Amino acid sequence: MQKGKIVRIVSGKSFGFIRDESGKEVFFHSSSVENMDFAQLQPEQAVEFEMEETPKGTRATKVRPGPSKRVFGAGLFD
Repeated sequence: MQKGKIVRIVSGKSFGFIRDESGKEVFFHSSSVENMDFAQLQPEQAVEFEMEETPKGTRATKVRPGPSKRVFGAGLFD
């Protein structure tokens, strides 16, 4: 699984872009989102995904929310 962050969402057309750890932007379609609704995705959200080569270029598949990071000492979770 690759890791990255959502760069932008085009909700009216049901797609978006993820920036992977190398800085490359990768297209994804709403149908490739797993374990959450496409409408819940937000820019800068961490995600995990797989990449697939297609005739139109590279796209992200199996897009899932990334692991949550707990913040201790900030009074939010302790």
